[in-house]
Amino acid sequence: MNTLLDPAPESKTAPTSKQGSPRRRRNRLRGPRVALYALLIAGALEALVPVLWVLSGSLQSAEQLYKGTDPIPRPFEWGNFATAWNEGGFSQYLPNSLLYTATAVVGILIIASLAGYALARIEFPGRSAIVGAILVIMIIPLPASFIAQYKLLITLGLANTRIGYILVLIAGGLPISILIMRGFFASQPKELEEAAAIDGASLLGTFWRIILPLAKPGLVAVAVIQAMGVWNEYLMGLVLFNDSSLMPIQRGLTNFVSAESPQQQILLAASIIAVLPIVVFYAIAQRHIISGLSAGALK
Repeated sequence: MNTLLDPAPESKTAPTSKQGSPRRRRNRLRGPRVALYALLIAGALEALVPVLWVLSGSLQSAEQLYKGTDPIPRPFEWGNFATAWNEGGFSQYLPNSLLYTATAVVGILIIASLAGYALARIEFPGRSAIVGAILVIMIIPLPASFIAQYKLLITLGLANTRIGYILVLIAGGLPISILIMRGFFASQPKELEEAAAIDGASLLGTFWRIILPLAKPGLVAVAVIQAMGVWNEYLMGLVLFNDSSLMPIQRGLTNFVSAESPQQQILLAASIIAVLPIVVFYAIAQRHIISGLSAGALK
């Protein structure tokens, strides 16, 4: 009787869960994870191989490059870069691009941060319509507006001038920049602004002293995105400028595009020169890009 009333002895082995042990779960996840890593590595190599090819070709002689049998330069033709610099006129075009990029990016940051903050925090009639209009403007391809912009600059007397070109660059970069900054400001807690208002700070003072310092990741992300776009711009400069001395650095690359006297190795060296400043800038600021864009995407 005692044995019937006594509870059944506990099993020494723990019941197995439906998902199995942690080791089994790790084993099941290992296969898809390895496949994902392999896919990412393949994508990285696919993007890296053309860059290595350009770098290798820029250090080869014309004969070795045309043969295409050896990817390693033998010997290294460092003189290709000196030839590209002198014949491409980069001593003239590089300062132009530095000026255009710096002034356009600063102008975009100032206008986009103010407009983004107003659209994120200030309630006024037509705010949603303005955001919708910005989205519509982004749909229109930029070359489709070249004729209208050129006629407007002629009317204002700014055609074939640096300031006219810079204004066009700022206008082209504002839509996406305003939306990025609007999303970033909308993700910030309103309690900071309410506390500043209690302390007597004005709206502009709150923006300048409290909100803008917190927006550094978003500002850096916009700066990098727009700097890359301005640095690589060429078509609008070709339409706007009659004086080639005002052209950006991309104009120097066209000096080596000729069917009569092809200089592929010099063109590759010129491409390295043209892209190097923006690559350095991106490498310095790239850690802020993801944080800035992801913060702006929270709302």
